Amino acid sequence: MPGSIQRIGDQGWLALLGGGEFSFGETLETDGMWVSKLDEGPVGFLPTASGSSDYAANFSDYLKESFGRESVLIPVYRARDARRRKNVDRIDEAAAIYIGGGITDQLVETLQDTAALEALGRKLASGGIVVAIAGATQAFGVLVRSLLGRDVVSGFGWLPGGVIEPNFDPGHDRRLRKLMEQRGVQWGLGLPAGSAVLLGPAGQQEMAGPIFVLEDSDGDFEILESPITEEG
Repeated sequence: MPGSIQRIGDQGWLALLGGGEFSFGETLETDGMWVSKLDEGPVGFLPTASGSSDYAANFSDYLKESFGRESVLIPVYRARDARRRKNVDRIDEAAAIYIGGGITDQLVETLQDTAALEALGRKLASGGIVVAIAGATQAFGVLVRSLLGRDVVSGFGWLPGGVIEPNFDPGHDRRLRKLMEQRGVQWGLGLPAGSAVLLGPAGQQEMAGPIFVLEDSDGDFEILESPITEEG
């Protein structure tokens, strides 16, 4: 790994944001990275990890004011919502899906093995954009550090062999190193708040850094750093 971060599929863009408050402008530059790649159409917002409809409303205002783009709520709060045809259609029809932060366990348990998660996969496979921030970002690894008192739970596995620690502080790396000790984990990413990595077609990779990469639970970090690039 670490020079090329592996992900499933070879189309679309998977944008992984380490964290930050959009209401305070902390994600403005990193959001600009994936927004610049949008086709026509609204951004679908999944509130699944937080369960908050207010989060969706505030994000919609932010996206409109900052980038002139529309956002629509896709109301997936429970597993039954993730199986509803109307919500699956909303995911398919959106130009991108933004998965808000919150409790990773809740996101994984709600979406795992559902039509909604399959639709997210189709979004990426068809050249669309899937964006995740903070706790939602962690869900795309093979394993997730539980926030509900358990050790680890299975993630979506979109990053073969990889795990992610969002809101990462290199001075407090114990949680990422513990994830790296688990069976089947080959590499880990530490994404601080304000950092982002965008994984695109044909191995394209864009970063707002620094991005911390670990290939051994007892090893040293490699720091990947790249200036933010904007298209157009």
